Amino acid sequence: MSAPTQVLFDEPGPKARRNNVIFSIVSAIVLLALIAFIVWKFADAGQLDAAKWYPFTFTQIQMVLLSGMLATLKVAVVASVLAIVLGVIFALLRLSGTRIISIPGTIVLEFFRGVPVLLLIFAMFLIFGNTIGPFWSVVIGLTLYNGMVLAEIIRAGILAVPKGQREAAMAIGLRPSQVMSLVLMPQALRAMMPTIIAQIVVLLKDSALGFIVTYQDLLYQVNLIGREYNNLLPTFLVGAVLFIIINMIVAAIARWLESRLQRKTTADTEDGALSAKTVT
Repeated sequence: MSAPTQVLFDEPGPKARRNNVIFSIVSAIVLLALIAFIVWKFADAGQLDAAKWYPFTFTQIQMVLLSGMLATLKVAVVASVLAIVLGVIFALLRLSGTRIISIPGTIVLEFFRGVPVLLLIFAMFLIFGNTIGPFWSVVIGLTLYNGMVLAEIIRAGILAVPKGQREAAMAIGLRPSQVMSLVLMPQALRAMMPTIIAQIVVLLKDSALGFIVTYQDLLYQVNLIGREYNNLLPTFLVGAVLFIIINMIVAAIARWLESRLQRKTTADTEDGALSAKTVT
């Protein structure tokens, strides 16, 4: 038997491998030099002094940062769930064969998708802030913008499902609503899940804009601590690390939901198909 061929790229020869090793070493040296330069500049500016970092040993400061993290996660979780629901609704509205439904849905979608999320949050706070407060102002603003982006993602996923899937489902007697809920939507959500996760991460980072309407999230608490102890740079570095941790938590939750959705939708699709065959 002939040796397997490399379709995407050729196997590097001795010279190419040597060049790759040299390039990797040089890149590592440059990266380490850059990190050393940044650390040196921080030290030269006094940002690495123990007094700048000492406040983070206080239990009260740690609890304030923890409360900010929980507030950020609370906004992200609530807004993500509502944005996904809104995205599904508007994706179905845009896919409707009735123009009196699809056209208004498209207009609303394009409007909220085109308005910057900061303006949406600020508008919600100015108009309804006295009634709903900063939390729901942030949630509604994030939901409106990201929900419309998710609607386009989900719509693209549904349209990407092979037409044969719809035709086969209709052939075994499924109604249009069953075709959408049991066949097309599950496949679209599975296919678009990486993009949906990426948009949820964007939503999480956009939640920091709640600072502008005095929502006491992580960014609000970080700014408060930094100004109180005159250590803005160390405090914002700590805040950046905490945001990375939150992003990792959200990504882990999203992966768990993805695997659960795949198992559930696969079972539902098989059960729906079997039930339709039994009826027919």
